[in-house]
Formats: sequence, C-alpha cells, structure tokens
Amino acid sequence: MNTQQAGLIAICAALVADQFSKAIVAMYAYRLSDGLPVFPGFNLTFLRNDGVTFGLFGDVPWWTLTIIAFVVCGLIAMMLWRTTQRHEAVAYGLIIGGAVGNIIDRLRFAAVTDFLDFYVGNTHWPAFNIADVTIVTGVALLFVAGTVKPSTAT
Repeated sequence: MNTQQAGLIAICAALVADQFSKAIVAMYAYRLSDGLPVFPGFNLTFLRNDGVTFGLFGDVPWWTLTIIAFVVCGLIAMMLWRTTQRHEAVAYGLIIGGAVGNIIDRLRFAAVTDFLDFYVGNTHWPAFNIADVTIVTGVALLFVAGTVKPSTAT
C-alpha cells in the first residue's frame, strides 16, 4: 500500500464511522433529545449545531461554512497527495474524512449532528461527533509527528 492509499483508507474509515454513528443517533433522536446517561460524566444526546466548534459562527449561513470546508478539504487533499510520509497521509485522511462527514450534514440539514456530551457536575463540554474526533486526532497526529524527532544516537 502506498502513502496516498493509506490516506484514502483513513478518509473512508473516518467518513463511514461518522455517517454510521450519526445515522444511529438520528434513528433515536426522540430518545436522545433530552440526553441519555451512559456513565457519570458522559451522555448521548441529539443536537443540530448550525455553527462550528462550540457553536461559533452560528449566524453565518450554512452554505458559507460548507464552501469554506470544501476549500480547506481541497488544500489538505493537496497536502495528502504530496506527502511521502504515511503518518502524515493518515492524519490528512482523518481530517478530510471528518470534514466531509460534517459537510454532508450541512448539505442535508444545514447543520451538523452532534451527540457526544461530556460533563463534570453541571458543566458540559460542547457536544461533538465522530467527525470532530477524527479531525482532532488527525491534527494531533501531525503535531506529535512534528515534535517527535528520530533519535540520532549511535
């Protein structure tokens, strides 16, 4: 498997995991709208976020956010195409797959489906989804790979 194929597999894995999880959540939206406790500190819920992270830019039209996401995906796809490092290709693939998952939601619902709700006491972290997890994981992989240098000891 070449480097770009690893990136394509990461795109597909992120996209399938995201869309599958959102489909399941949407099927049970009626049950999850008030939150379903899973364990202390974590609920499953059903929300539509018309903004971006933390609900920022909720007043921006959905199609504007979609166009920006398409452009960013295109730029990252160029980076994926050019990289010779497999870990970078996988990281770029996770970012693209997650972004495309959220683009699909914006095209279908003019908002993104969020359902993972972590909290401490009465303080809740903003709900998020698997696409967000794959995007953050991809960025973290790029960060860690960029900060960890191979040993030059002999």
